[in-house]
Amino acid sequence: MGGSQSKQNAASQTYPELKKPWREFNWGEKDELQKRLENFSMNHPEVSNVRILVAGQIGAGKSSFINSINSAFQGEINCEALADATAGTSCSFTQRFQTFQISHKSGKLPFVFGDIMGLEAESLNGLQVDDVIKTISGHVKESYKFTGNALTSEDEGYKKKPSGSDQVFCLVYVIAADTVQLAENNLFKKLKVIRERISDQGIPQVIVMTKVDEACPWVKNDLKKIYYSKKIEEKVQYCSIQVGVPITSIFPVKNYHNEINTNDEVDVLILKALDQIVRSAEKRIQKGPHSLK
Repeated sequence: MGGSQSKQNAASQTYPELKKPWREFNWGEKDELQKRLENFSMNHPEVSNVRILVAGQIGAGKSSFINSINSAFQGEINCEALADATAGTSCSFTQRFQTFQISHKSGKLPFVFGDIMGLEAESLNGLQVDDVIKTISGHVKESYKFTGNALTSEDEGYKKKPSGSDQVFCLVYVIAADTVQLAENNLFKKLKVIRERISDQGIPQVIVMTKVDEACPWVKNDLKKIYYSKKIEEKVQYCSIQVGVPITSIFPVKNYHNEINTNDEVDVLILKALDQIVRSAEKRIQKGPHSLK
């Protein structure tokens, strides 16, 4: 007796709940967000889809984020982008460059997500910074298998003349809230190098912070506590400092993981993040295709 109450009291002392939310959030705007995104249309002669690249930590949930977006639109759990069920972090489950178009109940939406191999802290291991840059430029062919050696213009997986629709117009870093402060500095250095290399072209960068429920007991018990959580606020601030992305471009979310049904609280966080990603990408698309070295 009293065990669960004692744990709750201990959590309230260790992870204080803020009196005011650190970010105002409208939990009732799911339908509005969904309708706006479903009605989105491209208005550029050289670009037919909004292409978005997800990069970040191994095991942070890049593929699960893509699946969660599709789930939110379709009203049922979607697993098109294969995710690692073991949740291991020693190596990337995704080995090939794959793209996934977001769908809703009536058809395809003009949002295409690129899923690539996870970044490792060691400079010579896993996905290379140059591979990320080439993917953003549209030079990496679909299904290209990353080898640990940077792709060159002589490789079979290199696309010499990418179209405007092959290019990425927003880069999304997926970072896990429960391990962000344990991540090695070399990982953040890689992210900063990528950020510096694409900033001249004005390509927007957004952070999606996953696994918020694993990082804070308050949020695990009630997802609506996310913006009242001091712990989540501190992790967002830490991410902003380490990567150089402003707090306004960091969106904490919970991916669908072991659920068999969707729910509005998860959906609205996911859709809000996507809405900001699409808005940022649309502004960059209006400037036309880019060229990265």
